[in-house]
Amino acid sequence: MKNFDFYNPVKILFGEGKMAQLPMEIPSNAVILMTYGGGSIKKNGVYDKVKQSLNGYKLIEFGGIEANPKYETLMRAVELARAEKVTFLLAVGGGSVLDGTKFISAAINYVGDPWEILTKRGAVIENVIPIGSVLTLAATGSEMNSGGVISKLETKEKLAFGSPLLFPKFSILDPTVTYSLPVNQIANGVVDAYIHVTEQYLTYPEAAPLQDRFAEGILQTLVEIGPQALINPLSYDLRANLMWSATMALNGLLSCGVPTDWATHMIGHELTAFFGLDHGVTLAIVLPALLREMAEEKREKLLQYGTRVWGITVGTEDRRIEEAIQKTEAFFRVLGIKTKLSEHGVTKEQIAPIVERFKERKWNLGERRSLTPERVEGILLACF
Repeated sequence: MKNFDFYNPVKILFGEGKMAQLPMEIPSNAVILMTYGGGSIKKNGVYDKVKQSLNGYKLIEFGGIEANPKYETLMRAVELARAEKVTFLLAVGGGSVLDGTKFISAAINYVGDPWEILTKRGAVIENVIPIGSVLTLAATGSEMNSGGVISKLETKEKLAFGSPLLFPKFSILDPTVTYSLPVNQIANGVVDAYIHVTEQYLTYPEAAPLQDRFAEGILQTLVEIGPQALINPLSYDLRANLMWSATMALNGLLSCGVPTDWATHMIGHELTAFFGLDHGVTLAIVLPALLREMAEEKREKLLQYGTRVWGITVGTEDRRIEEAIQKTEAFFRVLGIKTKLSEHGVTKEQIAPIVERFKERKWNLGERRSLTPERVEGILLACF
């Protein structure tokens, strides 16, 4: 096991009715900017509950944060927060709202061009506005981590950033608020959580059996409950376990002492930036092709994954690896995710700018940095 530092100060308030504790978590004299997305919280009652809980506070609202939060939109929120002298940010929504709110937090007091926060991956963040969250979608784990991903329309870029200063002070996780979500959002969330785990697990052995078991437990849980959660939208237990699985998938625990990959996410981000595909969809498209391309580098862990997660014990090593990849892709398709770029109207000719971007940035990806732009091109071509 590698050396590691683990730090996670987020207070989790989990369960039905936990919204009632919201006023106890925010200073009584706070000037709050409440951020949210396209307005679904006004349809499912969450908006009214938050407003009622915060009666007596000075509350400013900023809605319209996109599913892939746009820099241009977020800068309008930054200007509003500066003008209103906001002292606390409350993100009410899913991972995109949380990611966007983290950027707003970092940008409000930033001296210089806020785009630098993203191009320098958060390394320049020094002075932030505190954040709390009311989670409405299980997917990204952003409610219990310190990172985010932001897109820029002008340049078709999607960049990740992070800082220990950006952990939410608290996050309220009430599974009942997910009951009314569209099926595709639940499916995307399952895939996102699943691949957060594989990015930290499907690398190479590092004598970390506890970390492996943590990861395998989350993967097995998602395989078991993911499809059920789609057809039983009012099951509290299913939605509760899905929500907690997604949180645990990316709160820093799984990566302690082990190598991590993140190539699937890096390639997926470009597919979203260029073609507007849902984040979870891009991950489901890329992962099978990436695992086949990197089967030798990941051989030992792929065999372990096949045995422990999918129960594959018969056949040659190569056959067992291929079967594990096939079962993974089949799982995504059971969730209703189309796993080929051609199914989303993308042609092979359209991937050239993505490959060129990887070459320009001189990005070598993967746990061993062995995934060159040329290999990325091969992965993308295999996604058709």
